[in-house]
Amino acid sequence: MRSFHVPDFYHSPIISRVKHLRKAQDPRKQDFTPSVLDFGSVRFILARHFGFCYGVENAIEIAYQAIEENQGKRIFLLSEMIHNSEVNSDLSSRGVGFLMDTEGQVITPFDQLTSEDVVLIPAFGTTLEMEQQLQAIGLDVERYNTTCPFVEKVWKRAAKLAMEKYTIIIHGKPEHEETRATFSHAQEKGHAVVILNMAEAEILSDFISGERPLDTFDATFGPRCTPGFDPNVHLQSVGVVNQTTMLASETKAISHRIRKAIESREEGQFANTRDTLCYATNDNQQATMGALEAREADLAVVVGGYNSSNTSHLVELCEENLPTFFVRNELEFDTDGTLNHFDWRTGLHQSTMSPWPETGRSGVPTILITSGASCPDASVDRVMKEVIGQYANTRIVDEVLKEFEQRLAVNQSSSEG
Repeated sequence: MRSFHVPDFYHSPIISRVKHLRKAQDPRKQDFTPSVLDFGSVRFILARHFGFCYGVENAIEIAYQAIEENQGKRIFLLSEMIHNSEVNSDLSSRGVGFLMDTEGQVITPFDQLTSEDVVLIPAFGTTLEMEQQLQAIGLDVERYNTTCPFVEKVWKRAAKLAMEKYTIIIHGKPEHEETRATFSHAQEKGHAVVILNMAEAEILSDFISGERPLDTFDATFGPRCTPGFDPNVHLQSVGVVNQTTMLASETKAISHRIRKAIESREEGQFANTRDTLCYATNDNQQATMGALEAREADLAVVVGGYNSSNTSHLVELCEENLPTFFVRNELEFDTDGTLNHFDWRTGLHQSTMSPWPETGRSGVPTILITSGASCPDASVDRVMKEVIGQYANTRIVDEVLKEFEQRLAVNQSSSEG
């Protein structure tokens, strides 16, 4: 797989080294067991996969390339390039402006743009309507288009199915930039409807199978359907795609439920779209579940942007098993021992005084750490160091990493033997 040039300050001395060692041992990423770092008075369980994915590294490389190649020009991001405040703040500090916020509210009026400006399309992509609006100003929307290739893969499949008269069911958050973009691409070729979760999939399935009267369809899904959507016609043949940052397991369950509803009809078809699931999102979620299945951790810390969908789903997975704290970076640690964290369900910030356990189920307090796909390793590194600082008599980092490397070598020799 292609490697990208990501600024060094996004890498880290601990996390990046652990990742490098695991990759050298397991280049095909078949081993989802977590990494363990033992600092003596506290242990860390690191999920096998977390942090920057292919699409994010691609977007970051393009963004910094645009800055380097356009000295003296005005550069704008259409909206946040990725959902991470550190990355967006750094770009802003280098003179990059924003045209809109993540909800589509205008920050820089479009009538202030000229054809000499540079506009970057974010990793989530954008709608066809927005592309046309920018092109009408004379802006080149392709030169610095950072849309994730796996998002584009979903668009292509959705467009192909729409042309074959399938209705596209999009599992996603209706107001998310990526979902709006996928809806736009599907709408160009046919019809689509957005559903948020399994509860809505159950309702939609009841409409498909005839267990709910279709004259109530518009009251439930009308605002999230393409214009001219007729449930009598457009629920006969369907395919399910997702916002790539949703829980892959939930998308699979939704697809299965809707397929059963289609099969209960006398006629109708269901398209297989399993290959559109984002590998990176799936890997991160599987790795987090692998770390949880070890059943050694006493609590979990998930690092990432508070408006990051894929990060909130990692929090959701951890919360089902452990006390979990969602933090954006090390700045959430106060000097008096208070940890500031985010409740993704309510959208509220919370504070907890000294949540770190003195002992753990294995004797030594053990912290599970993972992060979202838009979170730099450097952020996770700094968070880990803050946690280490809550404990006395910890071992030095170089000693711990050397021991980890030796343990990997022994395990590899054992498996080869």
